[in-house]
Amino acid sequence: MNKEVCIGMVGAGRATELHMQAYRRVHDIPIRLKHIVARRQEQLSYAKDKYGFEKMSFRFEDLLEDPEIDVIDICTPPYVHLDMAEAALKAGKHVICEKPLTGYFGRKEDIQPIGDSVSKKIMYIHLLESMEELRKIVADSDKQFMYAENFIYAPAIVKAAEIIKAKKSRILFMKGEESLKGSSSHVAGEWNKTGGGTFIRTGSHPLSAILWLKQKEAQARNINIYVKSVIADMARITPTLNEYEHRHIAARPHDVEDIGTVILTFSDNSRAVVIATDTLLGGSKNYVELYCNDAAINCKLTLANLMNTYFLDEDGLDDVYISEMLPHKTGWNNPFISDEIIRGYTAEIQNFMQAVVGEQKPESDFKLAYDTIKVIYAAYLSAEIGKKVELER
Repeated sequence: MNKEVCIGMVGAGRATELHMQAYRRVHDIPIRLKHIVARRQEQLSYAKDKYGFEKMSFRFEDLLEDPEIDVIDICTPPYVHLDMAEAALKAGKHVICEKPLTGYFGRKEDIQPIGDSVSKKIMYIHLLESMEELRKIVADSDKQFMYAENFIYAPAIVKAAEIIKAKKSRILFMKGEESLKGSSSHVAGEWNKTGGGTFIRTGSHPLSAILWLKQKEAQARNINIYVKSVIADMARITPTLNEYEHRHIAARPHDVEDIGTVILTFSDNSRAVVIATDTLLGGSKNYVELYCNDAAINCKLTLANLMNTYFLDEDGLDDVYISEMLPHKTGWNNPFISDEIIRGYTAEIQNFMQAVVGEQKPESDFKLAYDTIKVIYAAYLSAEIGKKVELER
């Protein structure tokens, strides 16, 4: 039996819930849930009892100072990710960091709201500079930095990678999307809390999957492939709706985009399109499609069709999870079946725990986190200046 892995969790929201569902499924590695930290008492107490943590507190430093804790799992809003990850690695802890790695969240001299007042060029430059310290810390540390991007662990994406590696296929074009009707978070419309809008919040998922799949192609063909340039279009459309027209859409963007489309050009001259919107009704839409020289591969994460349901009423269904972002359970639906598996959370945490005990490397690592956020902010810059942005290698 492997050594027990002791977990310290920071955050008690939706990301924590998804991670905890996955921890329950970890096999061959004993997990000890020791300490959870969050800011709000009611949320913290609920999470401690629900997930079975031994201790709870409001101080992040309590996790750093506990010599028994092996891993700090960062499930907080993104504006504190960088500082927490740096502190955790310096304290000799392995780090799991939720997406996105970081972003631009404003400086004291910035005029509010920063999404409308601060140049995206300044944001892009500042972002790259801010990540350099973490890059050095990760390189110098003997601990693992694990980027919690569940898409690359989703069974469909993993199978696509297996096929690409086996056939040595050339991926000529890819398309990926995550769209829904907006976020349940009350700060999702504020750039200074989220670092952007729908593209960083949801588009980062298919973007990371596309970057990862191109790296699998590069490994299979023994060549180097990287993102050469980015061109993007971003918009804020839902504020044009009156209250009646807006009644079914949750998005309330203040200084962030609610529609984003980005075209990537890779060094092998292949292309990829990533779409993210907060304007989709009927649940969440998650897919990645690959057009190859010798194959066509469509990876659907949601809405999947493993089951169809039709309900005339919701009697008895209060505690039955059907799907995310649905206002009602009546009518025809495609329920989420083993969602924590289909969307990759289970395999993600299993891989991370095996990385901690030294059995394998994390598939989703600092490089993927870095490349993803770099492309996202290059896309924001492109949308602002209205032309292609070339990426330095």
